[in-house]
Amino acid sequence: MSVSRRPTADRVTLEVVARVAGVSRATVSRVVNGKASVDEGLRQAVERAISETGYLPNLAARSLVTRRADAIALVLPEESRILGDPFFGRVVSGVTSVLNPLGLHLVLLMTGRDSREQVVTDLRQGRLDGVILIHTYAQDPLPGQLLKSRLPVVLAGKSASPARITYVDVDQVAGGALAAQHLHALGRRGFATITGPLDAPAGQGRLNGFRDTLTGLGHPPPLITEGDFSRAGGGAAMERLLADTPGLDAVFIASDLMAQGALPVLRRHGRRVPEDVAVVGFDDSSAALACEPPLTTVRQPVEDMAAEMARQVLTRVADPDVPPAAVIFQPILVHRDSA
Repeated sequence: MSVSRRPTADRVTLEVVARVAGVSRATVSRVVNGKASVDEGLRQAVERAISETGYLPNLAARSLVTRRADAIALVLPEESRILGDPFFGRVVSGVTSVLNPLGLHLVLLMTGRDSREQVVTDLRQGRLDGVILIHTYAQDPLPGQLLKSRLPVVLAGKSASPARITYVDVDQVAGGALAAQHLHALGRRGFATITGPLDAPAGQGRLNGFRDTLTGLGHPPPLITEGDFSRAGGGAAMERLLADTPGLDAVFIASDLMAQGALPVLRRHGRRVPEDVAVVGFDDSSAALACEPPLTTVRQPVEDMAAEMARQVLTRVADPDVPPAAVIFQPILVHRDSA
C-alpha cells in the first residue's frame, strides 16, 4: 500500500511549486523574489501552492543575490494605542498571509512620533527592505523622509499630507454614506455622530460621507462630537452627546471600539438600543460582536486591505521606479441588532 505524503520542505523545489500552481518555474521565481511583473491571479496561485507544498525559500542564497534583508516593517502607533484594538491584529494577519509563504519576516515597530526617524536609518542600512506605515498624522515627517530617500513605503489609508505616496484604503466617504442611508431608512430624525480624529483622513472622510448624505436626504447636519477611536473615548463622547441633545435617536459611531464604549453609556441613561437610539458603527471587527446588542456596522475588509499593502510594498522593493498607486476597497453595511 502506498501512502501519499506532502513533500518535506527540503525536497520542495521551485519546479514542484510550479507544477502545483500550474505555472512556469520562472513565474514562481518572480513571485518568490517579489518581482512586480506577475499577473495577480498567477501570483495568488503561486502563493497558494507555496502554502500547500510547504516550500521554504533559501533565504541566505536569495539575500546574496538580491542584497535584501528579507524583512518588512509594520510601523504601528504607540503601544498604548494598539493594546485592545482588534484593527491591528487584523492588519498583522493580512500582511503575514502574503509574507509568510514567501519566507519573509515581518518586523513590528511600535514607535512614537519622536522615534520614527529610526525607520529611515534601518532602511538605508539594509536592515529592512520596506515599510508599511499605519496611522500617520498631518505633520508626520516619516512618509516624506521615506519618499525623499526613495525607500519603499506603503500607507494604510490616505496620507494626511499631500505627498504622492502609495496607499491602500477603504472608501471612507462611501462608508459614512452607508450609515446615513441606513439610519434614514429606519425613519430616524435626531442624528448625531461620534467621529474619529478629525486631523486624520479616515475621521474626515467618514464624517463627510455621513453629514453630506444626510443633508442630501433633507435632514439638518448631525450633531458632531470628536472621538479618538478608543473604547474610553467613545464612552466620553456619548456622554457629551447626551448632555447636549438628550432627544437624539440615531448615532453613527466611526469605529466599533468607540461604539463598544458608547453603548453602556446609553444604557446608564435609560436609552434602549435600538428602540430609543439606533446605533451604527464602523469596521466590523470583533468589538462589533462583543457589543450588547450586536452592532450594525460598516465593514472594511481589513485583512484583504493589509494583504494588498504587503503586495504593494513588495512591488516597490522589487522596482523602486513603480509609480505611486491608490488601491481603494469598497465598504458594505453589516446589519445586526443595534439599528
